[in-house]
Amino acid sequence: SAAVYALAKGDVLDLNGQSQAILFILAIGAATDYALLLVARYREELRDHESSYDAMKAAYRGVLEPILASGVTVILGLLCLLLSDLSSLAGLGPVGAIGIAGAMLSSLTLLPAVLVLLGRRAFWPFKPTFGSPHRDDEGIWARVAGLVKRRATAVAVATTVVLAVFGGFAFTLDEDPVPQTELFLTAEQSVDAQEVLDAHFQADTSSPAQVIVPTTEIDTVVETITDVEGIASSDDPARPTVVPFPSSEQPASIDGQSVVLATFADPADSAGATDTLVRLRAALADVDPDILVGGSTAILYDTRETTARDRAVVIPAILVVIFLVLALLLRSLMAPLLLIVANVLSFGATIGVSALVFTHVFGFPASDPSTLLIAFVFLVALGIDYSIFLMTRVREEALRQGTRPGILKGLRVTGGVITSAGVVLAATFAALSVVPILFLAQIAFIVAFGVLLDTLVVRSLLVPAVAYRLGSPTWWPSRLAREDAESPESPEFPESPDYSELR
Repeated sequence: SAAVYALAKGDVLDLNGQSQAILFILAIGAATDYALLLVARYREELRDHESSYDAMKAAYRGVLEPILASGVTVILGLLCLLLSDLSSLAGLGPVGAIGIAGAMLSSLTLLPAVLVLLGRRAFWPFKPTFGSPHRDDEGIWARVAGLVKRRATAVAVATTVVLAVFGGFAFTLDEDPVPQTELFLTAEQSVDAQEVLDAHFQADTSSPAQVIVPTTEIDTVVETITDVEGIASSDDPARPTVVPFPSSEQPASIDGQSVVLATFADPADSAGATDTLVRLRAALADVDPDILVGGSTAILYDTRETTARDRAVVIPAILVVIFLVLALLLRSLMAPLLLIVANVLSFGATIGVSALVFTHVFGFPASDPSTLLIAFVFLVALGIDYSIFLMTRVREEALRQGTRPGILKGLRVTGGVITSAGVVLAATFAALSVVPILFLAQIAFIVAFGVLLDTLVVRSLLVPAVAYRLGSPTWWPSRLAREDAESPESPEFPESPDYSELR
């Protein structure tokens, strides 16, 4: 927060309430994720090392790479928002990236030092003793790993079909303009006042279109505007006609330019006013291409168009960045492709479910176009974390015993901690729902539900099942894929031996 404050005060980045709320959630959620990963690995190593320092050294080596990869992935994904032409989104990128960097820094410096000083006392009253069994072959995650081993194809097909079906509803997400009065989820004086105005006036006189025209063409422009469908009619005294500004027989002119105000028949922030604006700009372009049409409706429309352009640029950039980071981390091209496809499929299913819930459960009017873009950044960049945590451990185990046993071992030992991390992150984002603003409530649901879906379905079932079915080609074209394929025990390796007696 101090770093963001300094940068904002120095006009290096734009800061708003939206960025501040999301910064808090990102920093707390990410720091908890990284902390859980380190704590779980430290507890595991304390069973194999008598010294807490040796245990932390082994744990730190095991989690350093996935935490750094996860943090860098999210940071680069957030920085892709700098490609946005909207200052609110472009400012959110660096703010969120600073929050993730702070989470990494604290999790890799302060936390390990405190854990080493506490030693086994950190886990009171269930202290892990040296030489005690790991018991990762028991419990729910051992059963999940057994299901993946026995029914890998069925699990992969079933989860893919379910995600694809829900993803089909993503196209039903309503992104029509949302009236300003419906952006609040609680009663506000401004909303009540606007409802009174809407009830007694047939036209929105408070937010007219502001047309900048050459003074010499003002008569032609006024006549053209009057003929546009959706502009308030002068026949109705409750609907002001098109007027020069200021209203006088001789309009003011500055540098040969004058202002004409045109009142919309529909509320200025409605879909009807937006359609009228498009028709108005098209009609005036035929008169003079240099005529400008501004006002609140024009700003809302241009913001939506810019957001659509941003999605076409930012989303591919994020996917490319994530693929490159994963390729470097896993020394593979096939595994990153698998993880990205799985997470994109999960994102589509999340949006599909959200569209159904927003319409049929919560009764939300619509969604801002930027909601989808921000949700994609958070879900794909954050959701890939859990696959990173899983696959880095799988690769570590695959180097010891082969790909398929490594997948099962990695799923068993990381299942509990990754699930806990996902639940915590989902809960922190769900906390945004207490803010009575439509945008934040929708972001809270989308990210919370999406994180749980990534944690419980994508990371737990889809990715392990597909990787288990692929076997050694998962690591293509790395040397691990070739060595694994050439092993005489491939494709089925024995389970890892029990070394407890040797300890």
